[in-house]
Amino acid sequence: MDFSPVLAELPFILGGLTTTLILVASSIFFGMIFGTLLSLMRLGKIKILSGIATVYISIFRGTPLMLQLTLIFFGLPMAFNVDFGSYGSAMLAMGLNSSAYIAEIIRSGISAVDKGQTEASLALAIPYPKMMKNIILPQALKNIFPALINEFSVLVKESAIVNAVALSDLMRRGMLIGARSFRYLETLIVIGVIYYVIVMMIAMVGKYVEGRMAVSD
Repeated sequence: MDFSPVLAELPFILGGLTTTLILVASSIFFGMIFGTLLSLMRLGKIKILSGIATVYISIFRGTPLMLQLTLIFFGLPMAFNVDFGSYGSAMLAMGLNSSAYIAEIIRSGISAVDKGQTEASLALAIPYPKMMKNIILPQALKNIFPALINEFSVLVKESAIVNAVALSDLMRRGMLIGARSFRYLETLIVIGVIYYVIVMMIAMVGKYVEGRMAVSD
């Protein structure tokens, strides 16, 4: 194996890292907001909203992310003449998919909070939105932080699928170098190392923050 042609193009490959990280960060941000809303809908007493959230979560967790991305990128322009472009389609697909998983993570975190907290809040006539925002969700987030970090790591790895819609991310640039240098094996090994380092860094940051949260308790 000869890594020299690949390492010579390393700056070009790493240029796609910015696209990957921005895509993942924006998907997580969207997923957190929409996922929180979905979890509250599912836990709520309004049956129609709970049903909608349940069906949504079931569909997006039960079908491949690759299929969802393909439907948004190729299907929407054909059916409704709506084109989000490569980046928009990738962010939307990853955000919608992530929100389904995050919704279940947050729901389990809320369910794990002592029910006495809810009963005490209701006894004090604290409004439901205020109770969730100031009492229940902060406690739930501490419980589910490791699961959220894991979801972040999974999204980093799954972001490689945007290569299918020609988005110039880390994987796409690596494949271009592989085609140019005819060193696919070496290129894929280098890309794998980069992804591994990113995921390990996320895990280290997550452990550090988790430790700080434990000390604050």
